[in-house]
Amino acid sequence: MKIVTKIEEVINELRDGGVVVYPTETCYGLGGDATNPEVVEKIYKIKQRREEKPFLVIVPDVEMAKEYLEWSPQLDEIAKKYWPGALTVVSEGKSKSEKDKRLTDGVIAPDGTVAMRVTAHPVAAELARALGRPLISTSANISGREPSYSVEEVINMFANQPDQPDILINAGELPKNLPTTMVKVDGGQLVVLRKGQLEIKSLEIV
Repeated sequence: MKIVTKIEEVINELRDGGVVVYPTETCYGLGGDATNPEVVEKIYKIKQRREEKPFLVIVPDVEMAKEYLEWSPQLDEIAKKYWPGALTVVSEGKSKSEKDKRLTDGVIAPDGTVAMRVTAHPVAAELARALGRPLISTSANISGREPSYSVEEVINMFANQPDQPDILINAGELPKNLPTTMVKVDGGQLVVLRKGQLEIKSLEIV
C-alpha cells in the first residue's frame, strides 16, 4: 500500500482500476470505480465482507447523481435541501446510465436500488469528479472492526493481510464524526434507515 499526499497519483490509480483509501466526512474510506466489477470484488476481499451486502457510492454533484438514479420530484427536493451533505439516499438505480456506464453488481442491490450521496468532502468530491463516475465509499476497515481515523490506524488494520488497498491518501487525523444519515423514499415519505450526522426534522415530502 503506497502512501501519497498528491491527489493526482490517486486519480491515476482509480482510472487504472485500483482501490484507494481517502478521507471522507466520517472516517477514512475505501473506494474505487463503482462501474468496474473487478474493483468491487477487490474491495469485498480487502474488507473480508459478505458479497450480498452492497456498497454505497458518492458523487461530486447532483448532475452525476441524475445520471445513475431514476430521478423523481422527491429526489429533486431532497437534493435541494440536503446535498451536498451527510445524507445517503437509497433509491432506484438506472439499468443503464445516460453515458452507458452502468453501476456494477455489488453497488446495485438485488432490488435495483443504489445507496448514494453527493459528498461534501472536498477530497472525496475531487476524486469522484476526476474519475467521472460514482466512487465506492465504504469505511477503510476489515468488516466487524472499528473505522480508521488516521493513517496509522489504516496501516495497522491491513498489515499482513493478503488483500490490501493499492494507495492511501495521507490526510492526517480525521475528526470522529457520526456516520451519514441514511434514508429511503417510500410512498412520498423519507424513511430513516440509519440515524447519523444529519437530523431530518420533517419526513414528509411534498
